[in-house]
Amino acid sequence: MKDFSERLMRDEQAMRIHLIGVAGSGMSGLASLLIGMGHNVSGCDRVTSAETERLQRAGLAFSSPHNAHSVADADVVVYSSAIRDENVALAAARSAGIPTVRRAECLAAILATKDGVVISGTHGKTTTSAMSAHVLRRGAVHPSHYVGAEIPVLGTNAHWDEKGSLMVAEGDESDGTLALYQPKHAVVLNVEEEHLDFYSGIEHIKEVFTTLLERTSGSIIFCAECEVATELCGQRGNAISYGWSNADFIAENLKEQGGVVAFDVVHKGELLGRVELGVPGRHNALNALASIALATECGVSFSDASRALATFAGARRRFETKYLSKRLRVVDDYGHHPTELAATLQTARSLEPKRLVVLFQPHRYSRTQKLADDFGKVLQAADKVFVTDVYPASELPIDGVSGQTIVDAMKSHGSVSGQVVGEVASAHYAVGNALKAGDMLITLGAGNVHEVGTKIARDQSVLEVILGECGDGNAKVCLYEPMRKHTTMLVGGPAQFWVEPQTHQCFANAVRYCRERGIPVRVIGRGSNLLVRDGGIRGVVIHPSKGVFGEVSVEGDLVTAGAGVRFKKLASIAQKAGLTGFEWMEGIPGNVGGGLRMNAGAMGTETFDQVIEVTFLDEDGEIRTRKREEIVAHYRNVPELRRCFALSATFKGQVAEAGAIQGLMEASMEKRRSSQPLAASAGCIFKNPEAMPAGMLVDTLGFKDSAVGKARVSLEHGNFIVNDGKATAKEVLDLIDKIRVQAREEKGIELETEVQIIGEDEQIF
Repeated sequence: MKDFSERLMRDEQAMRIHLIGVAGSGMSGLASLLIGMGHNVSGCDRVTSAETERLQRAGLAFSSPHNAHSVADADVVVYSSAIRDENVALAAARSAGIPTVRRAECLAAILATKDGVVISGTHGKTTTSAMSAHVLRRGAVHPSHYVGAEIPVLGTNAHWDEKGSLMVAEGDESDGTLALYQPKHAVVLNVEEEHLDFYSGIEHIKEVFTTLLERTSGSIIFCAECEVATELCGQRGNAISYGWSNADFIAENLKEQGGVVAFDVVHKGELLGRVELGVPGRHNALNALASIALATECGVSFSDASRALATFAGARRRFETKYLSKRLRVVDDYGHHPTELAATLQTARSLEPKRLVVLFQPHRYSRTQKLADDFGKVLQAADKVFVTDVYPASELPIDGVSGQTIVDAMKSHGSVSGQVVGEVASAHYAVGNALKAGDMLITLGAGNVHEVGTKIARDQSVLEVILGECGDGNAKVCLYEPMRKHTTMLVGGPAQFWVEPQTHQCFANAVRYCRERGIPVRVIGRGSNLLVRDGGIRGVVIHPSKGVFGEVSVEGDLVTAGAGVRFKKLASIAQKAGLTGFEWMEGIPGNVGGGLRMNAGAMGTETFDQVIEVTFLDEDGEIRTRKREEIVAHYRNVPELRRCFALSATFKGQVAEAGAIQGLMEASMEKRRSSQPLAASAGCIFKNPEAMPAGMLVDTLGFKDSAVGKARVSLEHGNFIVNDGKATAKEVLDLIDKIRVQAREEKGIELETEVQIIGEDEQIF
């Protein structure tokens, strides 16, 4: 290691250094440092990234994918912990006799060329490293730094500064390489059981930290609030403590309000002044104390340190706000250990959301198995918890360990229960749909769970603009509404944006906004003649069912109903008003809007047989009312309503005796009971071909009671497919295709679907 460090500092001879896995956050930081030191640096990885593109502009020779040629003529090859022995570049280097070193070994060698400062601990390393580098930079110390995340206030995750003698580095304890460092100063934030895939237990972890402390030549700064850190550091002559009390540096009079943490700093009984942090969280007050103690040791004044801390904006994925509005806040945090989760949730509570919703991605099977009980306890601080599949991080699965393990632990510790949502790729559907105004959503975990918050933030911003267009109180909106809740077939994926307008103008404004921006718009009522594919519906789905859309009025022999009124309700109100002619509607499961669009009918009557006028939202965005004679209506097809939207309609009835109306209603009910299934269905699946009714054709082909999965052809009527329980849209569609193929091959008949099939086969938003 000493020889490597000496070679790194030879000004007259730059080294040729190759990094395998250079796109990773840790390796990209090494590349930045080595380039800054003047070496010839190359690197390879299986992917490119914004970071590799930045490094190329700085001088990195980058290649992708991994390849043997890239290591040719290298003096040293550095590889990350994610690189396996069989990697082609690593294997080629070893075959050629080129020295190979691990990432931590390279960092230790670089650190040895400066007065190194190692920030160590189970939690908080990234934030404290970034804070310390920022404070020292503002204090004109000109530190170099190496931090394990993107730090906006520092510009990059790593930087080499020729002017200064100090270098602040985040020390990773996960694989024992913390013992490699020989720093001038060491900071110990906390020591807990963690990374138990490598360590045998807390004693093994203490051994590694003890080695670091024994190799530290200057000051050891430790948190007195951690028992193990105090045990390891407290009796050493070069130790400096910090904490809430009984320490060299103490934080007093702490206040948390509106995301700001402020506290007084007392050093050995002397009040130094007050600090106001630019990041929230009580735990960050302790991190700031560590930075202040380090700055003091390095000659930075308290006034400079406090001013720097006020401008510290935090690291990526450390309580990072990804979206903020009056309705919702989305925060992402890297926390993946119970102690980290507890600190993050405490910080979230200090911001006083109406509800705290958590999406947690367990990290590693071994950690999940070992610490499940602790996770179950700390997650009780949330109001609602979703849990994804375990992020393996190169581990093999352990039997019986999954996201359900966390949910089971939660159940044993309190009233807050968890819900498993499976893969991260689709987790945003359940989480986003559950959010309400005033919620704070936190995505927690060290894997890719942050992608969920990114998707929700993207779509929530659009949804809130739509809500603004509708006007306060004029619409209910949400993300990812499951369409199985809004179709009589009880199948279908989510609607990306769900809007329930209360007024005609709200409806018109939402449509106008979407059309101007090319956002697809669908209007869906009760979903009685509708089959939504499992991938859901991209764009906005408008569901006019409340407000003016649910109103019915009777004037003489005319009944006016909003588009969201169910035909059954319309028939019932007409009956109470003593009007006949509506009895056939009792057997139609849909509503007025859908009935108008399809010109639905039964018992020899069609919708437009009774229509007097319809109020439309026309193609040009204007709301107009048209008489029946102005509207062309065909069997199950009204061309004008393929382009425009029906908002309400007026129907004509005839005055009749109550007994006669009741008789017709009972006849309609009896016909429906005897000829249609009671199970969930979308009504008639196929249009009747000329040769014979579709139901008879399906019976003739032998499909009655046949099934694909939970989708089955009804015994009562061959033209109905029913959902026997949790059927998927794909199963329904596969059954439809089987019937159509056989009808074509055996009868030469091309069956057309009467049911409207919409949406995507796969999830795309």
